[in-house]
Amino acid sequence: MTTLKNVLLVNAVTSGLTGAGLILFPVSIATIFGATESWPFTETGVFLFLFAAFVGFVGSQRTIRQNFVRAIITLDILWVVGSLLIVIFQPFDLTILGYAFIAAVAGWVGLMAYLQSAGLKRFVTGK
Repeated sequence: MTTLKNVLLVNAVTSGLTGAGLILFPVSIATIFGATESWPFTETGVFLFLFAAFVGFVGSQRTIRQNFVRAIITLDILWVVGSLLIVIFQPFDLTILGYAFIAAVAGWVGLMAYLQSAGLKRFVTGK
């Protein structure tokens, strides 16, 4: 059964792994994306690592704090919207593979937002 805690923990692990990858291999990832600078990948990795720590903290608590879950869902939705704007308008000179990665991650984050929203609804209603 997919519980809110499980989804939060999956979100934390995947965000943390992605963040760690961006922090540890920014030049390689920038090359795949066709970017000339690697610092945006490092900074995004730091954000994701901190986000993962917060999500993991929320998911590991005995009592789930609804406001924290709503904040996580909001951040996930903002990530998806920002990613879609980047993919649609292509403001950066990235490779097709780079834009495909952005779209794929947006899909995953959107799934996390949906499952967290559904889990929060079940948590609140008790169903």
